Amino acid sequence: MKRVGAIDCGTNSIRLLIADANDPGSIAGSAGGRLRDVHREMRIVRLGQGVDATGQFAAEAIERTKHALVDYAELLRRHDVSTVRMVATSATRDAANRDDFFAMTSEVLGAVVPGAVAEVISGDEEARLSFHGAVYELDTTAAPFVVVDLGGGSTEVVLGEREMEAGYSADIGCVRLTERCLHSDPPTAVEVAAAREVVRERLGEALRVVPVERARTWVGVAGTMTTLAALAQGMTTYDPAAIHLSRVGFGDLLPVCEDIIAMSHDQRAALGPMHEGRVDVIGGGAIITEELADALGSRADIGELVVSEHDILDGIALSIA
Repeated sequence: MKRVGAIDCGTNSIRLLIADANDPGSIAGSAGGRLRDVHREMRIVRLGQGVDATGQFAAEAIERTKHALVDYAELLRRHDVSTVRMVATSATRDAANRDDFFAMTSEVLGAVVPGAVAEVISGDEEARLSFHGAVYELDTTAAPFVVVDLGGGSTEVVLGEREMEAGYSADIGCVRLTERCLHSDPPTAVEVAAAREVVRERLGEALRVVPVERARTWVGVAGTMTTLAALAQGMTTYDPAAIHLSRVGFGDLLPVCEDIIAMSHDQRAALGPMHEGRVDVIGGGAIITEELADALGSRADIGELVVSEHDILDGIALSIA
């Protein structure tokens, strides 16, 4: 048994997984075996604040991320983690001053694991890690899977069974879409229509690359989809154990998306399962989810979403297990 630490630093959140890996070889073609959670945590730091408009990290965004990472480093030390991998995704790929971010991560992580640094990964690698994390515990009788990781800055669309067969990282996510199109509270019909056009353009690129018509099961990961699923299931508080691998039919999912898009900030904030860090961007995520449901319904005759709490974070852990 090997204790590993995985850190995923995205556009909106930074997340930590400390896990024990065992049963090596249980996943064909992967570097590790199944995982047993020791500690799992998420914080909203909005590292990608303004990156779409300015092309740079804001100093306060790097500082927020550093505060969270200092706490994560202490948890890695306390739990005697032997191997750590930290990846940064969409916002870091786009930021001109990302060396400032890497200097910070090297200082903080290096104090725990000498030489440990964050690495920026490509969209293809992000898609592959998301796919492995989402499907390693699923029954292949439901394959091929189309896994969608709807993040803050990008949305990964991946098809496969146990391994990724085709994938694409679309340059649109809930934070990027909100900052680009949804400026009013609540957003106007004109803003929503413009957002849909952007999403259709970006997702159209993904759907030309990934043959989603072969998919039998849609698996959605990350906070937008799990929160929408919690709302569709009528949860009053967020319950990850109940959400994990639950199924939501489009007849329940799409009305929730429509409601979220039309709500004001205060109305969304009052919803029980809503994390405060998602309140201002989940409308953009709901638009992306609606457009995905429309595409998968028409192309693959899929009528439900399976939501998973396991995602790129688990894929990162498996890659070093």
